[in-house]
This record gives sequence, C-alpha cells and structure tokens, in this order.
Amino acid sequence: MSRLVSRRKKKKKKNNRRIIAVIAVIVLIIIVALVVHGCQEKKAQEAAAKAAEEQYDSADASDSIDVELLTPNKYSRPEIKLEKVKGIVVHYTANPGSTAMENRNYFEGLKDSHKTFASSHFVVGLDGEIIQCIPTKEVAYASNDRNSDTLSIECCHYAENGKFTEKTYSSLVKLCAYLCHRFGLTQDDIIRHYDVTGKNCPKYFVEHPKVWKRFRADVKTALDNKDWNLDIIS
Repeated sequence: MSRLVSRRKKKKKKNNRRIIAVIAVIVLIIIVALVVHGCQEKKAQEAAAKAAEEQYDSADASDSIDVELLTPNKYSRPEIKLEKVKGIVVHYTANPGSTAMENRNYFEGLKDSHKTFASSHFVVGLDGEIIQCIPTKEVAYASNDRNSDTLSIECCHYAENGKFTEKTYSSLVKLCAYLCHRFGLTQDDIIRHYDVTGKNCPKYFVEHPKVWKRFRADVKTALDNKDWNLDIIS
C-alpha cells in the first residue's frame, strides 16, 4: 500500500513538473513574440520617418502666394486688428482630398450659412499652391486662445492619416520661412494647433513627433539659406 502511495506521489510530482515546464515555455514564447513585435514596430516607424524625410526633400515648393481675401463678415473675417505676430500655427483641414480653393470658399460661405466661426490666414493646397484668405494684420478664427497673436496655416491632404503631399510639405516649409523672415520669428515660434488646445491637429505632425521636429529643422534650413522669396499675386 505504501509503495502505491509513493508511486502516485512521484507521478503527481512528475505531472506537476511537466505542467510547469509547459507554462514556462508558453510564457517564454509570449515574451519573445512581444519583443520581436516591438522591434519590428520600432523599425517600421523609423523607416517611415526616414522615408518621409527623403520624400519631402525631393519636392519643389510654390513660388507665389495667391491672394484671395474673404469678404469682411463676422463669421470668418471680422476685421479685428492683429496687434503683433508672435507665432505661426500649423493646422490640417481634416477633410481628405479637398483643395485649397474649396477650403477658402468654405470660409467665404460662412458669411451666408452662419454655421460657425472659422477661417485661416493661409491655405496650402494638394499641389503646393498657397492661397491667402485673411490679411496678416487681421485676426483669423483658427487657433483659439492664440488667434490674437498668431498667423494660421491650413494644409490640405489626401491621406486619412493627415500626411501631406511632397508639394504641400515643401510649400509649407517655404511659407513658414517667408513669414518668419517677414515678422522676425524663428522655427521655434512655429507651433501646432495641438500645442494650443491639445487637439489632434495637424494629425500627422502630432502622431509623428520626429517628423514635426524635422519640419522645424527644414524651416531653419530654409531661413539659413534665405529660401523665403514668394511672389504675391492679387
């Protein structure tokens, strides 16, 4: 009888060891899978950021600003004086595929629709075209608490993730360099709508901080190279 009990105990211990071994193997597999996934995700993000930088560097910016000022009205062009420009706020339209002129016309239409209060000093289009909607000496309804001392730039995009085309990006860089030069600002005075309100705007720059950092570096390069000349078409 005692031998039988002893055998049962040994068998139970053996089974317990097997169960523990199986659990250990499963845990190890999970840990390895998580580590591999993390490494792959990090590499993918780095590759995407690098590709974005290389892509942006190859594009040509617009050489002009098309002045298409909104009709004075309280919903999009209230003609409130902007005392001093202390910064530039970058936005994205959050309306994939819409053009610069379509966004400009939306702001214009608010004088009749009265849907909301909204506008932007500039809109950069899908092909890099730049449209000015509000004079730089007036306030635009774009950046909440910073409306009173900043210029706003809306950027068009095709992608749902908010990524700009090569031409849009390059024109944005040049426009920011032009405005920085004109108003005595630096790349550090360029902020995202996100930095004012916490809103996910411009989406791609908020979700890819390295690309945002690279953008400001590109503006600095443009300033250093005096690449800020833009013809005014009115």
